[in-house]
This record gives sequence, C-alpha cells and structure tokens, in this order.
Amino acid sequence: MDDIQKLLICFRRLVDAGHSLIIVEHNLDIIKSADYIIDLGPEGGNAGGYVVGCGTPEQITRIEKSYTGRYLKSYFS
Repeated sequence: MDDIQKLLICFRRLVDAGHSLIIVEHNLDIIKSADYIIDLGPEGGNAGGYVVGCGTPEQITRIEKSYTGRYLKSYFS
C-alpha cells in the first residue's frame, strides 16, 4: 500500500469518528476522494486566489475555468 492510500485511510477514520478535515492539496488521488472541494485559481500568485468553483469532485469536472476539474475528468471517465 502506498503512502497516499495510507493517508486516505487515516483521513477516512477521522471523518468516521465525527471530525471535519480541511486539506490543502494538489494530489489528484486525495482531491477525488473529497466530499467537497473549494477550487482556487485560476492561476498561481497574483493571477490566483479566486474561487473558481465549489462542489463535489464530479461537479468540479464540469467547471470550464477549473484546471483541477480538467485533470479530474480522467479519474471519472
């Protein structure tokens, strides 16, 4: 089992125990496992920091301005 899978198991245990998690991450395996995403962008630095989209991973894939959504599409197709 790789490190990401171990981390996801730990996160799930915390959620199952009633805790909330806020995770800042670029790893798509973690992002696709989220219940809800707040996608910031559209770029980094001065060209970013704006809310591009919010929703489930599947909903984020339908937001044209979301780079995260573009990459997530391959996980759901």
